[in-house]
Amino acid sequence: MRLFMIVLAAVLAMPSVAYAEKLWVTVDRLNRRTCPDTSCGIVGRLFFREGVDVFERRGSWVRISRYYNASCVNGHSEYVDSGNATCTAANGIEGGEFAEWVYAKALSTKRPLDPAKGTSGTAALIRGSDDYQKYKGAFVKATEALLASGRCTKAHFKEMGGWVKSSTYGDRPIYFTYCGDYRKIYLNAETGQTFEK
Repeated sequence: MRLFMIVLAAVLAMPSVAYAEKLWVTVDRLNRRTCPDTSCGIVGRLFFREGVDVFERRGSWVRISRYYNASCVNGHSEYVDSGNATCTAANGIEGGEFAEWVYAKALSTKRPLDPAKGTSGTAALIRGSDDYQKYKGAFVKATEALLASGRCTKAHFKEMGGWVKSSTYGDRPIYFTYCGDYRKIYLNAETGQTFEK
């Protein structure tokens, strides 16, 4: 019982971190960084209409996570996808921990309207596509061509929810879907060209 009381007292003494507000992403992609500066490492991205909880504001930046282990190996964080990965205070990593920060001007107190709301036909079939708002026309055209050729079925698109942004091609507008036997079909959303690898 004594041990339980000691643990309970320790838990109650921990500072509680409550977020002040919920905000929504208003841009296609928003970098999540290790500190509130564009020189800090990128640990991932948020997408249009995603919601975030705000833990802290600092200038034109907001902290959207609690502090957590940076997984530092040989002085570099394994969580950093691109940019500065050094485990240093200048990169927001202190004591082996960091939190995620995003640029506040890319957020809103109101969730943007769903660009796929009220769609029908092929557009409704792929409404879950990444960057749907930006490339809806290219997605619909490619989907209709794949359905007409028999390379894909409506069931394939229903299962995938649409087109998924490929991380293999960096910032290029390359998306993929799976059609039968785990065949991956890619789409360049700018040119409309589909290809397989």
